[in-house]
Parts: sequence; structure tokens; C-alpha cells
Amino acid sequence: LSWAPRPGLPPAAAAALLASGPHGEMLWLDVACRPGHAPSVRLMGRYRLPVCKQRWHTCAAFLPQGGLLVCGDRRGSLLLFPCSSSPGTAMESTGAADRAAPVGEDSGSESEPSCLSHDGALPVEDPLCVLFGLHGKTGVTSVTCHGGYIYSTGRDGCYRQLCLQGQQLEVLRKYRPCKGLQWIEELRFTPGGDMLVLGFHADNFVVWSTRTGENLHCIPCGGGHRSWSYCSSPLAETFAYIKHGDVMLYSSEAEPCEQEVLLASVHGREITCVRHLGAVQAPGHHPINVFVTGSEDTTACILTLSEQSHTAVPLARLSDHISSVRALALASPARSDTAELSTLLFSAGGRAQIECYQLLCTADPASESAVACQVVHVASHRLDEHWDRMKNRHKLVKMDPETRYMSLSVVPGTATEQLPAPCKFLAAACSDGSVRLFGLLEAARKLVLVAESFHHQRCVLKVEAFLHARAGGQRRHLLCSAATDGSVAFWDITASLVDAADALHHAEGEMQLLALGTPLLTIMAHSCGVNSLHIRELPEGRFLVASGSDDGSIHVCLLEVALGGGEAAPGTCLRVLERISRPCAHAAHVTGIRVLRPDLVLSASVDQRLTLWHLGQGSLEALSTTFFHVPDLAELDCWEAAEAGGELRFYCVLCGQGLELLRCTAPGAHPKPPSQDDAR
Repeated sequence: LSWAPRPGLPPAAAAALLASGPHGEMLWLDVACRPGHAPSVRLMGRYRLPVCKQRWHTCAAFLPQGGLLVCGDRRGSLLLFPCSSSPGTAMESTGAADRAAPVGEDSGSESEPSCLSHDGALPVEDPLCVLFGLHGKTGVTSVTCHGGYIYSTGRDGCYRQLCLQGQQLEVLRKYRPCKGLQWIEELRFTPGGDMLVLGFHADNFVVWSTRTGENLHCIPCGGGHRSWSYCSSPLAETFAYIKHGDVMLYSSEAEPCEQEVLLASVHGREITCVRHLGAVQAPGHHPINVFVTGSEDTTACILTLSEQSHTAVPLARLSDHISSVRALALASPARSDTAELSTLLFSAGGRAQIECYQLLCTADPASESAVACQVVHVASHRLDEHWDRMKNRHKLVKMDPETRYMSLSVVPGTATEQLPAPCKFLAAACSDGSVRLFGLLEAARKLVLVAESFHHQRCVLKVEAFLHARAGGQRRHLLCSAATDGSVAFWDITASLVDAADALHHAEGEMQLLALGTPLLTIMAHSCGVNSLHIRELPEGRFLVASGSDDGSIHVCLLEVALGGGEAAPGTCLRVLERISRPCAHAAHVTGIRVLRPDLVLSASVDQRLTLWHLGQGSLEALSTTFFHVPDLAELDCWEAAEAGGELRFYCVLCGQGLELLRCTAPGAHPKPPSQDDAR
């Protein structure tokens, strides 16, 4: 049995009682209470739950849109049923209770009519949509509607955000509030905009705030109670539960909060990667930069960083990773200075896990950050997914349990007629010595491993995909990878992409793994690991490839791509036209490098120096150096923006033990050094 409030009706007018019976049948009964009269019960609908071992519902809610009922069952599934507030054949038992005898007295031979005896009057409805096992095998604990979204909780330690598309439920995101909170019971929304997660953590009942990321209340009760109730007010909080048949009550007066957050943190541990999504500008407001960061705390954060207020405001936090987030990639750069921006985000890291999200950021002057962000989870992939489904795996040895994705790069220009079916592809550098290629099927919400190569035979640190297009429309997809031995390899992956797109189109997501083959060219650019890599396209099929190493050196090479002109010389040919090496460019690891212009290179190092270099004929000369404040620099990202006067400036964001935004004036023939006044 469970109660579900009717939207738009006061609780005293009528309440919906949902009862699960034999053979998976669920009844919707409307119960109305009037002063001086016995409660009246009316049968409103009959529903059939999916076949499973434990076939009963655990919670339900009527959608505000009307005509739909969503409920969760003991198997962990979410179900969507049609419902009507005024069925034509509803059976009413008003007055039946008037003839019932008081408890303890003999009611005689007079039988009391029941709406259940007329169960043939209404047809049994099947669900319109079934999300089978969404919350695992431990069951769904609550379903809530708020702000146009549907929220469900379960005993799998997660709560999910869903939306209604027609008459289908679509899962947008999965949230894991905190480590160890496996038994989530309910969500409550406060007038101040905070969402509270109620559940049991070990032997305590906890109230977790998603805004502050901390426990507001922790009540020792033994944990895991199925019958409980919680009420909170500005003056007191009360928690009641049943234990060993006894009703226990906990009550306490609200204590004033004496702590105040002076500066909220973006992450709990080191920030390992950062990407600039773009700028959102509302009419009459300054453009606001939107970033995404990944951290060792296993989360990715979408945030705004304002030059005017000098504050970082988180918009959304992605908590699907089970280990650290090491790499980020954007499917397409979003347009800047517009009212909204949309892009696909890929995040990857430890435990060989990749997640894909669709981001939509819009201007919202009413919010604190003036930007609203909607996140939809698209797909995910783990190399050991088959291991979780394997039987008797305790008898086997798991191979490569600690594989990490070190770098990601989206292959550009794949939505063309040259491929059998337009598809997005993602390249990944892996710690087990492989370069892997994934294909994204957005309609099926699948991320499929399509090709791999173990050419490097050691940890691959960086990967970068780039496109060579000729005037006749012919395209070649190229890939650059760098490893811990200082080598930089260049691949032609065009044939692999064509074969993978054809296989994905015909096999619907299941295909035989392809081989990437051997690289076209390998350069020993450094004496040890390559920590930073960037490629810039030049005219006439040439590319500048810049890299930075653990030994503090910078290497720049000029490549020319030549395509085979006939059957005698098919394929792609790479030629190194020029190589420039600058040993000891920094006093520590070079963890960030960007080719800003054909004659301008920017590098950043763990020595906390940001250096502009002039790239000339056979030389790399330092122009200026700026000291930044972020220790243990992990990565940087750069972009170009026009100021109000039309002047172009380069912006860069640095991450490590913190986050910092810097800007400098775009140099002319001889770049102007960035001043300390430009630091943000």
C-alpha cells in the first residue's frame, strides 16, 4: 500500500491509495473523507506490473501534466501508466462503511460491499514505458515531481533526474550524493532552492544538502528502517521510526548555524583538467565564461568564472565517475557571446571509464551566476563492463584493473558524406600502452570501442586528432599520440573510421574490434614523457606540432601532409620540414602548451611560469614570462576573444591546486608582455 497526492487537489479533498495485489495487479483507489461521514472509496484504475520475482510497487506519483502516473517497483524499475481523473465505470462504495459494524462487534450475516468485488468493471492497463531495473535489484524508494522534472531514489546509492518525452520517460542524469550513502529514501526541496537527500548511512539517519555537500543532520537510529517519518522546521526537527515493534521518537531544537563559508571550493582535491566551453551573454550584460573542470575527487564541475566579480560559481556537478577524472574533450566548440551554447562533453579517467554528456547553457539573469545549465547523460563505457556481468568471476583474475585514460580528443570532420553513416569518434590515450578509438551512437546512447593499437608499448600520455582537407574535397583524418618515452607518433585513421562507421551502421553497435595499423611517422621529440601536446593547422597542408616534456624542454616541428596521387603511391605521406627544440625551457615539467599563432607559442610549467615564445626560422625565443599562483599545474586551455574596442586578446585558464584565469593583449610583430594587472 502507498499513498500518492493528487496534483491540484488539497490533501483533505481526496487522496489516492495504490494497492498491489496478486498476479502483479495494482489498484488505484480514491479515498475521500467528509466530516460526519465514513470515508468513501472509488476504484479509479487497474494496472499490470511487469513480471518479476518481487512483483509489487513501492512508490508512486501523479505527474503535474495530468493523465499519467509514474511508479517504482521492488525490482528497481520505473513504470509510466495512463490514468484519468474521471473514469466512466468507476465503482463507488459510498455508504458501505455506514453499514459496517464497529471493531470488536459481530457484523452478522450482512456482507459489506467492496469495490474490489467489481474488479471486472475496469480494464487492466499495461505500462506505457518501462525502465527496467533502473535502480538495481534493491527497489525504488520514492518518486517526486519538481520543476518540470521527475526524480527517483533507490537503495543503489543514487537518485536520478528524468523528463517526460511524449509518453516516454527519459533519464537525464544520475547523481550519487556522497560516498557510503547507499540507502536513499527520499528527496525534499526547500524554498531556498536546496535539495535535501534523506536516507540511511550505516546506522544513522542523515539529511544531506546537495548545495553545501554536507550532512545537515545525523541521527543515530540503527539504520535501515522501513517505517519512518521526518519533519523539519526552523525551530525544531523530529524523526520517528519503528524499531522492534516500538515507536521511537527523536526530537531536537534547531541550533543556529555559526559557520560561514568565506570562499566555496570548486573541488575537494586537485583539478586535473579544464576546458573552456564558451561565453554566454544575456542582453545588457557582460559575457560570462563557462568552463568544465575534472578532478581527483571523481567529479567534473561546470562553472562560470566572472572577470567582474572574480568568483567561480558552480552550475552543475557530474558525479558518474567511480575514479578520478583525468581528461576532458568537447565534440564541437560552442559559439561565444551568444544567449546559449550547446555541445557534447566527454570525460574520462581512472578505471577505464568514459562518460558523455549533452550540455546546454543559457542566459538566466535571475540566477546567481546569470547562467543556467542543463545536462543530459548520453552514454558511458568501461573496458571491464563485461566483468560485472560475468559468472564465477571470483575464480578468475581480472586483467588490467587499473587502466586509466590519460587524454581524449574528438576526431573532427566526421559528419560528412565520405563516411557510410555520420558518426562521432573519440580517440583516447591509455595507461596500458594503447591508443583506442571509440564511436558514439547518439540515437542508441552507446559508446562503442571500435579500434585499438598497442604500438607504443608504454603509457600513452597525450593524443590529438586533426583533419587535413584538400581543395577538391578529399579529407584525411590524422591522429597524433605521445608516450612516456618522449616519442610522438602520427597515424592515418581514415580507413579505420570508414570501416568502423560501416560496421556500426550495419551491426547496430556490436562489431569486431579493428586494428589501427602502424603509424606513418614517429619522432623522438623528448628524452622522457610528453606532458603537453598541441597541433595548429597552417595553409597549404602544413601543421605545427608543439610538445612539452617532463625534462622541461619544448619541441616544435613543422609537418607537411601529402596525399598519394595514384595507384602506385596510395595513402598519406608525412614529411618533417623543420624541427626546433628548446632544452630547459622551464625548470620543471611543461604541462601546458598552445600554438596561438604561426609565430607565437605559449607554455606553462609546474615552475609556475607562463611564457610567451616567438617562433622564428629555426629558433624559439622567449618574449615574456608571467608568474601565476596555481601550484602543481596540470593543464591549461586558451582561446581568443575580441574586446569592446575591437582589440584581440588571448585568454588562458590554468588548473592544478586551484584555478586561475589570465589574459594578455594579442601581440603584433613583437608581442607585448602580459602585465600583472591583466591577471584575473
